[in-house]
Amino acid sequence: MKRPLILAATLLAVGWLGALGLTAIPSVSAQTAAIQIAAAQSATFAVENMTCALCPVTVKKAMEKVTGVQSVQIDFAARTATVVFDPVVTSVEAIAAASADAGYPAEVRG
Repeated sequence: MKRPLILAATLLAVGWLGALGLTAIPSVSAQTAAIQIAAAQSATFAVENMTCALCPVTVKKAMEKVTGVQSVQIDFAARTATVVFDPVVTSVEAIAAASADAGYPAEVRG
């Protein structure tokens, strides 16, 4: 009679410990993500040479290849690229150079 009770209590304790451990992991991940977002900067580049439907794809891929770039949003109508990046890892100059190397000179908008 005692053996099933001990087994049930052990399983319950392990379950609670597992649940407590799993809830701590997302909070650490959330803190890390918050720090990364806080460290990120955004810059908007004017890319005047975008004239066809393939141009934005080329510019986006070139900018995304720069280490430290987190996202690139292209506005074809406005001829701009908005880039979120980690300033510790890269700079606006490096992002603009990557675009220029792909054939699309980019200037930071003020």
